Amino acid sequence: MVKRVIIIGAAGRDFHDFNVLFRDNPEYQVVAFTAAQIPYISNRSYPKELSGKLYPKGIMIYDESELPSLIKKYSADICVMAYSDLPYSAVMDKASIVNAAGSDFWIIAPEKAMIKSSKPVIAVCAVRTGCGKSQTSRYIAKLLRDKGLRVVVIRHPMPYGILKDQAVQRFSKLSDLDKYNCTIEEREDYEPHIRNGFVLYSGVDYGKILKAAEKEADVILWDGGNNDAPFIKPDLMITVADPFRAGNELSYYPGDEVARMADVLLINKVNSAPKKSVHEVATNLKKINSRATILYAASEVWVDNPASVKGKKVLIIEDGPTITHGGMGIGAGTVAARKYKVSSIVDAKKYAVGEILATYKKYPRLGKELPAMGYGAKQIRDLESTVNRSKCDAVLSATPTNLNAVIKANKPIIQVHYELKPRGNDFDTIISKFASGV
Repeated sequence: MVKRVIIIGAAGRDFHDFNVLFRDNPEYQVVAFTAAQIPYISNRSYPKELSGKLYPKGIMIYDESELPSLIKKYSADICVMAYSDLPYSAVMDKASIVNAAGSDFWIIAPEKAMIKSSKPVIAVCAVRTGCGKSQTSRYIAKLLRDKGLRVVVIRHPMPYGILKDQAVQRFSKLSDLDKYNCTIEEREDYEPHIRNGFVLYSGVDYGKILKAAEKEADVILWDGGNNDAPFIKPDLMITVADPFRAGNELSYYPGDEVARMADVLLINKVNSAPKKSVHEVATNLKKINSRATILYAASEVWVDNPASVKGKKVLIIEDGPTITHGGMGIGAGTVAARKYKVSSIVDAKKYAVGEILATYKKYPRLGKELPAMGYGAKQIRDLESTVNRSKCDAVLSATPTNLNAVIKANKPIIQVHYELKPRGNDFDTIISKFASGV
């Protein structure tokens, strides 16, 4: 008897789990996707071009608020949890909603949805979004290249555009960001790798993506998103933890999971986090994964021209996901402001308009920092307006993308850089040992 399935997702793992586990499986019928966390995903469909011969009309994507009625409407037997960076209370709240409506609630083991590569794979994951996965990935990519290896980065998906055109995306130059109409959120994670001279793949169909990447790589580097598990089966798995959110490594899904799966647990930001918090994270990680090697790293923050910041009244822009659903109290922009002794930080909320103002209402604990929200053209316009309305001397931008290429600001935007600096030589030794076996 065919089981009817709803996949609860957010334009990422939901599509991947469908492609790998359900697309060509006649034992299941996926009747709907639901979307949350990411705007503009609902009220469209997973297209027939990607959904396979069993789904000639594609599959509708609904807002997650409709889940109970969808379960009734489609007589769903199973609801599959397929997105990340949620507190355990939220996961079980969803389980209760699903069960109360008459459906089973599934959480799929990450390995069951992993694709095996013909090339060696290093995966970088994290216990929360904003821990420093991307800077860790950048560090590893450079180290492997210095060993003479061709590194191709596969990035966790962010398919926010026309899905049928996003099955496989290859980025090798900055103009590719415009070619694929990338959002700010995509640019934040793709642009630094491109600037460093690496080819990066992303998209929707990771079976096809992996095959394409393997043709030009000696090593595949998985650069994860949020705190999700890798889609490609790793030979070495590194999970990054953040002492600014000590305790989250035990209480967020699937961050706890990827910490338990890791070969190396890297505690980042030890140069700026309280020592007590660093110790707490290390103690927690040892309890749940005693076989992993625990290492430490600093996140070094700087600007190119400190004089352009010192003593100035600044607006701070932070990486959007990190301070919104990532829950970080401060980001690299605030660290830079303190380091370079700005005169004051303006409260971005006072100048917020449109969808940026709506973001502050959705996340009321946000402070003075402005999240770099840009999932669509309207959000980008509202971001630009908020920046231009702000009464400040300069903007400290800690989003990894060059905002000058996206918005027209009426004041100087000073880029904040941040890169990983491992403590000691053990991290380099582990990567070098991996490289020697390729």
